[in-house]
Formats: sequence, C-alpha cells, structure tokens
Amino acid sequence: MIHVLLADDQALVRAGFRALLDAQEGMTVVGEAGDGEQAVLLTRDLRPDVVLMDIRMPGTDGLTATRRIAGDPGLADVKIIMLTTFELDEYVFEALRGGASGFLVKDTEPAELIQAVRVVAGGDALLSPGVTRRLIAEYAARAKEPGVTTGLTPLTEREREVLALVGAGMTNDEIAARLFMSPATAKTHVSRMMTKLRARDRAQLVVIAYESGLVKPGWLA
Repeated sequence: MIHVLLADDQALVRAGFRALLDAQEGMTVVGEAGDGEQAVLLTRDLRPDVVLMDIRMPGTDGLTATRRIAGDPGLADVKIIMLTTFELDEYVFEALRGGASGFLVKDTEPAELIQAVRVVAGGDALLSPGVTRRLIAEYAARAKEPGVTTGLTPLTEREREVLALVGAGMTNDEIAARLFMSPATAKTHVSRMMTKLRARDRAQLVVIAYESGLVKPGWLA
C-alpha cells in the first residue's frame, strides 16, 4: 500500500486529489496539510511514502518544507513530488536541489498523477513527463554557473558517462541503448553513483550532474 500525504493550501485541490488517489488500488491518502509547517509535522507523524507538495503556500512554503523533510535523516524514505501551477516555475529546480523527487503541473491528467505517485514511491525520480528536461536544464543554468568538473572523484569514467545521461533526463533503458549495456547494468551504475555521491534519489543526481559542471543545459540536444 502506498501512503500519500497531500500538502496544498486549497481545500478543493486536496479534495480532488484525495478522491482520485483513494479510488486507486494499493494507494491511500493518510493526511492533508494546508501549509508547509503542517506538512512537516504530519510527515514526521504519519511517515507517508509520498508527499504531494504545493510549492506556493502561505507561511511556510513548499520549498522550505521540502528542505526540512529531505534534511531529516529519520524521513529518508519519504519521497516528495512538487505541485506547481505553471510549467516554468522558478522554484522547481530549487525544489529538486532541496530534495524533491520530481514535479507535476496541477492540471496534469489523472492517469499521469497516479503513475507519478507509483514511480516515485518505487524509488525513481519523476523526470520524464512534459517539459521536465527543458525546465531542469533552464533552471540549473540560472541557479549556478557550472565550472570545472568537481566533486565526482569517487566515480569511474563509465559512471561519469552514465551520470551525464541521467543529467539529460534519460531513463535506464535509454542510457542502456546509448551506451550498449543492459538496463540492469545501467540501473546498477545509477545505484552505485547514488551511494558514492550520497544522493537522495535520481533527481539529486541530475542536480549534481549540472552543478559539478559535468553537463551543461542543452548539451545533448
């Protein structure tokens, strides 16, 4: 059973998400928060598998709440999906840097929302839908100017190749096809990199790929 916490200051939005998610087999909404502070407290109390977190909320916003949850070692297994009204939200990349596993636009199709919760609960980052790759690249560039490749000393040359493709938003299957390896081998490389770089999840690897200077926006276009 996937346990989900909803964090949004609009009760109508929460009600819509609850009705949709509770109707799915193997999925249940365990709580609702109207602001970031309440989201942090309920996450600590309920230990959900996934938090659907609105970025813009009064008081403690979703970005701050995400940093607090991701920074708590006791909540390491909690995954966060950011919810935004706009595709090009200036805070999305900061949310990924802060520990979110991905993002969704609020008016996304119901099937995509359900799939997103399952994907993130399963340990993968939500980096493929819609404009995600372009958005990550754009805000990675704005957030920090990459310099000489740093911080990747623990990685082998092959792992750096894989990390660069993760940074481009590629799935394990796409990486495998490009580097002529099996998807299982690609997945193993990703898991090892997460351990070596102490990355929370795949989304954090994307951040590291850009901030280390390994890749730059649009390099694989």
